[in-house]
Amino acid sequence: MNSDRMFELAQALAVAKSRQDVPAALKVLHDDMVLETPAFGTSASGLAENEKVLTRFFASFPDYNVVLQGHAANDETLVCWGRVQMTMTGDRFGEVPNGRRADLPVFIQFAFKDDRIVRERFFFDLAELCAQSGVSTDTVRRKIFGDAGVRQLAAE
Repeated sequence: MNSDRMFELAQALAVAKSRQDVPAALKVLHDDMVLETPAFGTSASGLAENEKVLTRFFASFPDYNVVLQGHAANDETLVCWGRVQMTMTGDRFGEVPNGRRADLPVFIQFAFKDDRIVRERFFFDLAELCAQSGVSTDTVRRKIFGDAGVRQLAAE
C-alpha cells in the first residue's frame, strides 16, 4: 500500500474519532484490528472489542479531537504525529477531573491489511493528561494498573 493511501485511511479514522462516530471509525478498520493504548494499558482485538473500547473511551472523553500534523511511512507502516484535545469526565480513573480540556502531543503507529487499518498504537503522555485534568497521576495509574503498576513505577 502506498503512503498516500495509508494517510488517507489514518485521516479518515482521525475525522471519525473526532466526531465520536464509532460506525464510521469501524468502516476503515480491518476485521483483525488491534488497538493498543500503552498509556491506559489497553489492547482491543477485533471489531466488536474495538467498538466497545471506542464507545467507552468517548464516554470518558466526549469532546475528543485529534489533528494529524505530519506523517512518515515505509511499505508497511505509517507513523503520524499531531495534537489531541480531550476533556476527562466522570470518575472512571479514580478521581473527578477539573473539567478543563487537555491539549497533548500524540503519535500514532498504524499497520494495514486488505486496504484497511489492522493495527493502531496510540501514544500520549498520561502524566500530562492527568496534570491538565487536575487528577493525581498515581491515582489514575493505580486505577488502571493496580497497586503493582504504581509500585513498579516507584521502583524505577
